[in-house]
Amino acid sequence: MEIRHLRYFVTVAEEQNVTRAAARLYVTQPCLSRQIRDLENEFQFALFERNAKAIRLTDAGRVFLVEARAVLKRAAEAVQAARAAADGRLNELHVGYADSLTTRLLPQALRFFEAECNETKVILRDLSTNEMLCRLGQNRLQVALLMRPSDKALKGLVFEEFCRQDVCVALNRTHRLARARAIDLRELGQERLIGYSREEYPEYCEWLTSLFQPLERRPCTSEEHYSSTGVIAAVEAGRGVALVQRGFEGLAGSRVKVLPLVPAPESVVVGVIARKKGQLSAAVEKFFSAVRQSTLA
Repeated sequence: MEIRHLRYFVTVAEEQNVTRAAARLYVTQPCLSRQIRDLENEFQFALFERNAKAIRLTDAGRVFLVEARAVLKRAAEAVQAARAAADGRLNELHVGYADSLTTRLLPQALRFFEAECNETKVILRDLSTNEMLCRLGQNRLQVALLMRPSDKALKGLVFEEFCRQDVCVALNRTHRLARARAIDLRELGQERLIGYSREEYPEYCEWLTSLFQPLERRPCTSEEHYSSTGVIAAVEAGRGVALVQRGFEGLAGSRVKVLPLVPAPESVVVGVIARKKGQLSAAVEKFFSAVRQSTLA
């Protein structure tokens, strides 16, 4: 059974006459009759009662008519949605983001995107790296803003770097180092580190390892959290310090002190990622463009 069979059946049911239905469908009467018979043979029950003057739906045919119309309606909606996507007019764009990285970038990007695609509803998802990658693979997200994942994690995806953010230290406001203008990485050797979950943020843990690689002593990671909210709460409670990126202070506010590191280590790479390399929809391309504009604003 194909979509055309459903369309043929619905038209015959509405006209109750094969000749009129054939004219409406621009097919020959014998061809249309054959298609209806093929449908009944496949189902192994009659859809119509036939006599010399007209044809009428059987009880089974009346039930099937309701369902066939619903399928045709859904197929038409699917075509409209695909056409909207091709034209950059997606009704919804699901965007994942890492809150600690995008406090400045995301609001500006959304403003630029709204100016270009005001018909598209943007649905924001605050997710971990693994959740974003998983949902991109399942097509439950179209775009994600995050710290650059590993090359292995990027398989089948396209990533574009948009900015680099300096590395900072978040600490309790009464911490012994809180009055400094900047903190030497070596001064953290005796500190307990508060970080993000290895399971949900593997790229953060890899970055942390590389950051301390030149030092003889690496501080102990005493706690791992699943969100920035957890990290902020733990630092505020004085349970340790956290290595974060510039912009984290916009999320934490006055709850913790955020200070730069000296000498400044390699910056954190932040960018936008999307599913299916080389097959980005027009709406996704416009979102990428909006993020580009926001980095220049």
